[in-house]
Amino acid sequence: MATRRNGIRGLGTAVAAGLGLMTGALAGVAAQRRTLDSLRIRLEHMEEQVAHTHRHSNLANQQHLHWELLSKAIDSPELAEVLDIFEVPASPQKRRQYLFANALYTNLLFYYRIGNLSRDEFFGRVRGLLQNPVVKEYWFATQGQRATLPEDSDEAELGRMVDDLLRQLDDADGEEWWVVGEPTID
Repeated sequence: MATRRNGIRGLGTAVAAGLGLMTGALAGVAAQRRTLDSLRIRLEHMEEQVAHTHRHSNLANQQHLHWELLSKAIDSPELAEVLDIFEVPASPQKRRQYLFANALYTNLLFYYRIGNLSRDEFFGRVRGLLQNPVVKEYWFATQGQRATLPEDSDEAELGRMVDDLLRQLDDADGEEWWVVGEPTID
């Protein structure tokens, strides 16, 4: 009988040892899981950063190409005719001025999109640009082009903001143009 008791006691010890091993293994698996979750989160964050950097790089390349094309058109009246899609007929000189106004506006739009300008800064710079009569003419001459933009795009929203600013500038006292308007978007 003494042997039997010893066997039961040995079985209890084995069960306890097995439970201890399982508890240790589960704790190890839980620690690994936390580590894997942490690594997954870090990897997702890095992927987002790479995508963000890639988007900025694409925007920079597009901006550079846009400027190259506009520069060629500004330098060549024959090429500028290809871009004559304004609401009203424009002389070669006016067309070149409009193309340059487009380059200035597009540059501000690009800076806003990559985060180098806040909405308020964009608004302030556009407000300054609109003090130039050629830029105002350009803005009105390209109304039809902006009407084709997707309603929810950044460019369409900012265009509506500029349209609203122009109305406010026309209604305001011209002597303090730098304080006119608020950068709101519908």
